[in-house]
Amino acid sequence: MRADMELQVVASLLRRGRSLDQLSTGLTLVGVLFGLAQLLMASVSPICLLLSLWMIILGLLQKYWALRVAFDADLFALLARDIERTADLDQALQTLGLQSPKRAGRPWTERRRGALKLLRKQAWLLGAQALLTLGVILASPWLPFAG
Repeated sequence: MRADMELQVVASLLRRGRSLDQLSTGLTLVGVLFGLAQLLMASVSPICLLLSLWMIILGLLQKYWALRVAFDADLFALLARDIERTADLDQALQTLGLQSPKRAGRPWTERRRGALKLLRKQAWLLGAQALLTLGVILASPWLPFAG
């Protein structure tokens, strides 16, 4: 019963990745809009254009990790209901080419650690994207005229 509860808690934590993904999507759209605005302005600021490009790239990388985290959240929630089906999960993942045969049969502590590592990567990418957004704001040409 303890392992089932741990899997449910991990699944719940992994579902928080959706909130991170939504915030990152907003920042990515800001990067796209800001990049387009830079291209439409009379004087293009290369640093602002570069920063907005990196915001978009980090947003796309974060999106990849968000998909992986969401997939793991679903798997952990499914297996929390019936942990005895771990071998079936490994077989299905191998059949679909999502897991190598030598990784089958790993203990759940290792799987949990790996899944939470994906969530941390997603959070780090969001943090980097937020810092770039701050950089874009501070490097913006209109900032000196704001005050």
